[in-house]
Amino acid sequence: MNKDKFDGFTVNLFFDEYDEYSAHFVKMPNVSAFSDTPEGALRELAVVWKGVKEDYQKRHIPIPTAPQAVFYEEGKRPFKLLVDEQLYRALTEEAEKAGISLHTLVAQKFEQNRVFLMRTGLTKLAQQFGF
Repeated sequence: MNKDKFDGFTVNLFFDEYDEYSAHFVKMPNVSAFSDTPEGALRELAVVWKGVKEDYQKRHIPIPTAPQAVFYEEGKRPFKLLVDEQLYRALTEEAEKAGISLHTLVAQKFEQNRVFLMRTGLTKLAQQFGF
């Protein structure tokens, strides 16, 4: 279990249009507090979070947990790509046959296409698509 007072949740703290400091959990914006100082808003948020957890416990509901941080290799970042269902199934099957993850397979295909575009002199097209 996390030892910080917000149990690993990321907190958004800002000065709002009502001339108050507002603090809330990024992934649970309904867990929020306000004060005339940033420190006060964070103190109040800790009180609110403690109350929320007590309420969950009283009602025998699992207490929400913060999303786990994900760390990436230097120079590499994730991306989302929408594809039609047939292509998704085909790629998934190909990845399973190769014994690799779908993400790894797609990354390999991008790299192969980047190398192909560079070798064939289509560098402007490659640059346009970030290869």
